[in-house]
Amino acid sequence: MNCKTKLSTEIPQVSSEFSNNEYFSITWHFTTFKYFIILTLFALFITTYLHPTDVYAQEVKVTVGADVLVADSLHLLENKQLGIVTNHSAILSNGTHLVDTLVRLPNVKVTTLFGPEHGIRGNAPDGHSIKDGVDSKTGLPVYSLYGKVRKPTKEMLENIDILIFDIQDIGARFYTYISTLHYTLIAAAENNIPIIVLDRPNPINGVTVDGPIRTEEFKSFVAIAPIPIQHGMTIGELAIMFNEEYWLGNGLKANLTIIKMNGWNREYFFDDCKLPWIAPSPNMPNLETAVVYPGMCLIEGVNVSEGRGTYSPFLTFGAPFINSDSLLLELEEFNNSGIELSAISFTPKSIPNMSTYPKYNNIECNGIEIKVVDKEKINALRFGIEVLYSIHKLYPNKFEFRKNWLDKLFGNKNLTEMLKNNSNPNEIFETWANELKDFKQLRKKYLLY
Repeated sequence: MNCKTKLSTEIPQVSSEFSNNEYFSITWHFTTFKYFIILTLFALFITTYLHPTDVYAQEVKVTVGADVLVADSLHLLENKQLGIVTNHSAILSNGTHLVDTLVRLPNVKVTTLFGPEHGIRGNAPDGHSIKDGVDSKTGLPVYSLYGKVRKPTKEMLENIDILIFDIQDIGARFYTYISTLHYTLIAAAENNIPIIVLDRPNPINGVTVDGPIRTEEFKSFVAIAPIPIQHGMTIGELAIMFNEEYWLGNGLKANLTIIKMNGWNREYFFDDCKLPWIAPSPNMPNLETAVVYPGMCLIEGVNVSEGRGTYSPFLTFGAPFINSDSLLLELEEFNNSGIELSAISFTPKSIPNMSTYPKYNNIECNGIEIKVVDKEKINALRFGIEVLYSIHKLYPNKFEFRKNWLDKLFGNKNLTEMLKNNSNPNEIFETWANELKDFKQLRKKYLLY
């Protein structure tokens, strides 16, 4: 099919009553219109037929570690066999995946892939075990690090000279990709395999640090390290901290290399980086969700829906026993800077590849919808605690704690105990003030930017 558009350049018949100036004016306007049509069609072609990241890449402000590796540091990989711990988020600025890029290189051999929670392609629902398999695109073997095995075994690491880690983190302690990083560092140290971590932005900024330090009693896959809930660090900085503080256990220390980003500023949120948002997990569809996540994830620990089973998880919350208007009035007592709250009713549903068994599946819930209006003013963790406090205050006989899940997420028992004792949020916030100061001092040694 011929897609060319034929544009007539004939000047229409004009009356002899028109002056030369009038004739010139018509000609000029028609010619201008003609070029306007041509430019419009060209713009339509660009936005329709070119890959979105091809256009977006022209505006990129931050160069991620994967791009720096490919552009400047491939000598580190020459004549080596590689194992790559990654998922769908390991995209270069040209829109290609890191694995797809490296498998094409002549002097590099990718032998093995490792996938975290949600799998190598990132489409498995939260909490579901992932099975070993074969990557459909490259034919490479894929070992799951989110099932019975969380740490690469000696057998998995056969035929690997160097491990590469490239996964987009979200900036909160309970996001499990940093736990996969922790176990990968252990495996690298135990098997004397060098590891390269390709750095990526902390999408919710690298300045804000808040929350309690996880105690040893509550070490788990959602709280792998003694860091606050919102740590304000990049994945590369965390890798160095885990390694240098000997948090790998048994005196282990990995042979670690960090490939830094270019152009990243600690004050940046992800949209400041001019990088395309690729949902790191099914329930993290946009930056707004990530911004509220450090506080709203705590709702997973009680019998209130955190919005799973909707297309706006963590920005929606509620339960059948809640009166939305009463809760709104209660929350207005606090400083809700950066967000707008509105009453909502919703019915969680099973959504394939997103949330299979959400709380209150097919049961109508009443609650609140959060709209982010100024992400720089939001104090997500404290708002999440204010939400829990308010719901417990209004519905003490219906509010329930889900075993010790809230303790695991929070990192200690303080939040559960203080909510039960009706302590106000400011009293809860004070419980971590001193330890947070110590962490901030420790953190300074490991900041790369």
